[in-house]
Amino acid sequence: MKVIPRLPGTYVLVLRMEKTQRVQIGRLGEFQIPAGWLAYVGSARGPGGLSARLARHLRYPKTPVWHVDFLQPAARPTAVWWATGTDRRECLWAGVLAQMPGASCLIPGFGSSDCRCPAHLYHFPDPPDRERFVRLSGVE
Repeated sequence: MKVIPRLPGTYVLVLRMEKTQRVQIGRLGEFQIPAGWLAYVGSARGPGGLSARLARHLRYPKTPVWHVDFLQPAARPTAVWWATGTDRRECLWAGVLAQMPGASCLIPGFGSSDCRCPAHLYHFPDPPDRERFVRLSGVE
């Protein structure tokens, strides 16, 4: 298993919803999230970089700060995809996820309060294909 670096970067956190559940997502409201897979795009530019940000996302329990924090305990993290660097890739990566087969935007505005993207979270009935994502995003 690769060690997540303490460098700035962009990531996709893949989560598994074992069963359909209603989840309160901060001020966005309550949403019915069907069983399946969720892919959330985020960035880490602060102290500790990707390692610190992802360690926080994976820690449970915690006080919710970001939209993605509200998905615990309903969704279980299963994978993390990342790339290091200071390039702002979040919106590009969210757009790539949105175009992948089976993707649907269940929660408009999720994770995208500081940009014009429809969302930075997409639902998939089956696990999202990492190889396709890498091919379409141009980042390995």
